[in-house]
Amino acid sequence: MVDVLPLVEARLRSALGEPDARAAVTFLGTDRLEVLRFHEGDVVRYATLGMSAQPMSDPTAMLADPVAGPRAELVLSVRSGASDTDKVLRPLAVLAASPQVEGVVVAPGSSLDVGEPLWPGAPFTSVLVAEPGGLVEDLDLDEPLDPVRFLPLLPMTPNEAAWKRVHGAQALQERWLTSGTDLRDPSRRSVPLD
Repeated sequence: MVDVLPLVEARLRSALGEPDARAAVTFLGTDRLEVLRFHEGDVVRYATLGMSAQPMSDPTAMLADPVAGPRAELVLSVRSGASDTDKVLRPLAVLAASPQVEGVVVAPGSSLDVGEPLWPGAPFTSVLVAEPGGLVEDLDLDEPLDPVRFLPLLPMTPNEAAWKRVHGAQALQERWLTSGTDLRDPSRRSVPLD
C-alpha cells in the first residue's frame, strides 16, 4: 500500500506554503496525528495530517475496509493576533481522530463538537464541515483508493450549532452569508437566528 501522508503534506505545502509550526498528538488506540500551521498575511491556517492515512468506514459495518472509503484532512482558517488560536491544536487533533475513535465518517454538512472552547476564550465549541475544493484541491490517489478531500471547518457558537441541527447546514450558511459574517474572526458573535 502507498503511504498517502507524504503526498498529503506535499499537497498542503503546494496550496498553503511552508508550515511555520507543527505539533503531533497520539491518542490511545489511534495513529499519530499532526497539525500543521501556515501563515498567509493576517490569516493563520491549521491543517491536520494523519486523518487520511486510513479510509473512514461506515460505523455500522462489521469490518473496516482497509482500502475503500472516503479520506479527508481538516483545515481551519482564522485571523491571527486577536486570540490564542494556537491552543486549537489539540481540539483539531481530537476531531481528526474521531473517525478512528468513534467510527464516524466526516463529510460536508456534518457538525463536530469538542465539548469545550476550541481555544481559550473562544465562543465556539463545534465546527461545521464545509465543502472541499476551494482552498486545497482534492488529492487523487491510485485506484482503488478514494481521493483525499481537504475539508474546511467553520467554527459555530452553541446557538448556531443548535439552530443548524433544526434547520440544516445550508440554512446556517445562508444566514452567515446574508449577515456578512466574518467566519475567520476568532471572537465573532453568533449570527442573528430569529
